Formats: sequence, C-alpha cells, structure tokens
Amino acid sequence: MANKLILIRHGETVWNYKKRYCGHNDIGLSKKGMAQAKKLRNRIKEEIIHKVYTSDRRRAIQTAKIIFNGSKQLKQIPDLAEINFGCFEGLTHRQILKKYPEIYKKWLKDPYNNHVPEGEKLTDFKKRIISSIKKIVCGNPSETVAVVCHGGAISAFITHILRKRDFWKHIPHSASLTIIEYERNKPKIKLLNDTAHLA
Repeated sequence: MANKLILIRHGETVWNYKKRYCGHNDIGLSKKGMAQAKKLRNRIKEEIIHKVYTSDRRRAIQTAKIIFNGSKQLKQIPDLAEINFGCFEGLTHRQILKKYPEIYKKWLKDPYNNHVPEGEKLTDFKKRIISSIKKIVCGNPSETVAVVCHGGAISAFITHILRKRDFWKHIPHSASLTIIEYERNKPKIKLLNDTAHLA
C-alpha cells in the first residue's frame, strides 16, 4: 500500500472555460491551463514522488509533463479517463438544457439513477476509477504516487472514501491538489481540492 496518493486535476482547457462537457473528447490545455500547471509544479517541487500515472487524455498528459518537467516517466492508464458524457459531450449547459431538458434535469438531480444517452453510467464509471486507483496504490508499497486525471475521476474516488453520493459537490477545480495518506492501509484525506498555488 502506498504511503501517499497525490491526485491532480488537469489544468484548464478551452472547453472548461466555455463550460462545455469534455468527457472522452481529447482536448488539450489552454494557455491558462499551461500556466496553472507551471504554478502547481512550483508548489510540489520539494515533494518526493516515486511514480506518476496519468489518464490517456491529452489534457492530463500535458499537465503531467509540465509539472514533472520530463523528470519522471509517465505511465498512461486508459481507465483513468473522464466519464463518457454521451450525447452531452461538446455541449454547454445552456445547449443541453435546450436540446435535452428533461434528461439533463433528471441527471443533474440524481446522476446515479439517470444516465446520459450513449454515455457511461456513473456506477460503472466509479467502479472503473476506484479499481484503477486502488491498483496503483496497492502496486506501490510505501511510496508516494501522483495521479494526474480528471474532475469526475477525483470526485468518484473521494466520494468512495467518504462513503457519500454527492458526486457534483466533490468535483475539484482545474490544476487542484488533493492528498490522501494511508495509515494502516486506511485512506485519510489530508488535502482536498487545494488551489492555494493559483492565487
């Protein structure tokens, strides 16, 4: 079991800025997102990190490359990708409300029992993320590992630890830092959605 798990949400993309659902789309970082990643690099430069894992999406890989400045080998894990938002992908909140009002309202109110057409069920997504992160944690005993992934992925893991279902409440900000330490194999959240470095 790892000693410490550092969860990093990728920097901002143009779609994040425009409030479009990215999901499985492979969107790169915006200039602001790159600047955010550089600030985060300065924040954690003293941290001893043994291994770095990323989702296979460009925004996560770019963030990791900037933060670790080529000093670490990045292991891409496709199962760390963001939830597939199906027919909502690429659309803004306003566009979805206009095109799929009933489905959208039900999904926002209860994402566990309502899923997006052509998209991934939240329960399946959570299982995928929890399984992926647990494999990383168990596969790196007594080490500190960083995982650079997505807002939904981090919320899925945090709500699992907290045993809560408030998925939307725990979506972290772009380029945020969440730290989990393992004491006697039990996870303790030490830092959650921290963006002090972006101030």
